[in-house]
Amino acid sequence: MPFSLHQGDALSVLSGLPDDCVDSVITDPPYNSGGRTAKERTTRSAKQKYTSADAKKDLADFTGENMDQRSYGFWLTQIMTEAHRLTKTGGTVLLFTDWRQLPVTTDAIQAAGWLWRGVLAWHKPQARPQKGRFTQNCEFIVWASKGPIDGSRNPVYLPGLYSASQPSGAKRQHITQKPVEVMRELVKISPPGGTVLDFCAGSGSTGVAALLEGRDFIGVEKTEHYASIAADRLTETIRETLTQDDVILTA
Repeated sequence: MPFSLHQGDALSVLSGLPDDCVDSVITDPPYNSGGRTAKERTTRSAKQKYTSADAKKDLADFTGENMDQRSYGFWLTQIMTEAHRLTKTGGTVLLFTDWRQLPVTTDAIQAAGWLWRGVLAWHKPQARPQKGRFTQNCEFIVWASKGPIDGSRNPVYLPGLYSASQPSGAKRQHITQKPVEVMRELVKISPPGGTVLDFCAGSGSTGVAALLEGRDFIGVEKTEHYASIAADRLTETIRETLTQDDVILTA
């Protein structure tokens, strides 16, 4: 089956999945940052942090965005340990983060048993300039593997820098939505026909990219509103590329 989508808490859902069932974990967890002070980071919602006051489209909020850095590191270590169990030997993980959480993210991924391989950069051309400062126009992708990588199994040559703007207008369906064109490049680290897991699936961009690139997808999304959007987007992708009967929706 091309995809399954679970609506619920990621740690609970992952604990019920079997060992060695995915080839790559590609996910964009809540960064728990986006504020100048500790108070701003922990008292404002994701919607307040990541959308401007004059935004024309009202996007739904999501939970899990108010942990301090120590709690975030503890949570990430727990869930990446579970993801490590689910990943086949030689499989990979790609984990989005920003500059504030980059150090704790690399700590957590190694504490969970992964072999840290490096950091990729996603450049956002339309980032707002800041007078007297450097523009914050990059997010980062920490990547790692479960043991050694057999290059002959998936002989791809992938770039370490990606440039694309966040979806806008009617195409923006999530506060922190990632461009499908970037995600399509990232899922190529999974071998053709392999399975990609995203335990913070949001509006389903990772899954859409995986299906378009001939990979299977397992998604988990806690917020019911976004799980519904992801289900619609994934189903529409199936209709466009495969058959309508190849879908499992798991509540």
